[in-house]
Amino acid sequence: MIGTDSHKRTHTVVALDGIGRRLGELTVAATTDGHLKLLAWSRQWEQVSFALEDCRHLTRRLERDLLGAGARVVRVPTRLMAGARRGGREPGKSDPIDAEAVALAALRHDNLPVAELDGPAREVRLLVDHRRDLVAERTRIQSRLRWYLHELDPTLAVPSRGLRRFCVMDSLAELLAEHDGVLARVSREQLARCRELTVQINQLERELRTLMRRLAPTLLALPGCGVLSAATLFAETAGARRFRSRDAYARFTGTAPIPVWSGNTAGKVRLNRGGNRTTNCALHMIALTQTRGIGPGAAYVEKLLAAGKTRTEALRLLRRRLSDAVFAALRADEPPATARCCIPATTSPDRELVAAA
Repeated sequence: MIGTDSHKRTHTVVALDGIGRRLGELTVAATTDGHLKLLAWSRQWEQVSFALEDCRHLTRRLERDLLGAGARVVRVPTRLMAGARRGGREPGKSDPIDAEAVALAALRHDNLPVAELDGPAREVRLLVDHRRDLVAERTRIQSRLRWYLHELDPTLAVPSRGLRRFCVMDSLAELLAEHDGVLARVSREQLARCRELTVQINQLERELRTLMRRLAPTLLALPGCGVLSAATLFAETAGARRFRSRDAYARFTGTAPIPVWSGNTAGKVRLNRGGNRTTNCALHMIALTQTRGIGPGAAYVEKLLAAGKTRTEALRLLRRRLSDAVFAALRADEPPATARCCIPATTSPDRELVAAA
């Protein structure tokens, strides 16, 4: 098992045998040439697996090159690596110590997620994140523009969410054309920028709708699940088959309660504030939509309210059921998974293959 400690410019790796004894150590550049050197170095052992700390902003290129060369790569959550480092016999903190901790965590946990090459989920996530950034920028401009409009004309009433509608922006442009001065000019420029952002946001939403109809039609057909919620869940999940069960997926989404009991207090649980909060938010939006009469959520919530649950507790239980439904829909939309093998010692790193990957 080869554990890695990754940085922007270098990767430090430590190789361990099956019982955790250190076999070797190497530092390579975070480039394709460095990755080729790492693959050549790993050929001295018969069977090799790579363990990477799950921080893909640093390891994505290394992961892609290793997978392109046919290597087996597992992702180690940061909390597991931190626990292995605290239990290590060598004091201090260094790149080799961290790399060894990653390898030890991978040896102790045999059910870690196996990395795969980026697929459609990566593209959807880029589009979702880009749209979210554009919406945040438009909101900031809209807030400032409203104060400028109030200063120009205190009697002007801009409808709620009106600055994302082209008819409202057209009428405001005609109004601003009648005013002179720096304030009016800045307001016109911000209104133009708001229009430009709205066009981009709408275009991204149409692109996401086309992608979701092709990639996740079952998820999109879930009552209350719109295009943006479906795209968020699809992108953040990044492959439902990497979760061993719907309960594991519920823990990922933060909808599985945490047990807190001992002795006579058996069965007590508390709210899970962990998990992926982006997917939790998307599930909450679907739950709110269903409580308004779209789908079976409204009847389920009413049943829980009649049984003495509060509305907040009922929504939490509904989110848990929706997590199972989303997991089943994502599994139904995914193609069969393909297994990967460890690289043998006779495998030589192919520069063209790694570069193409």
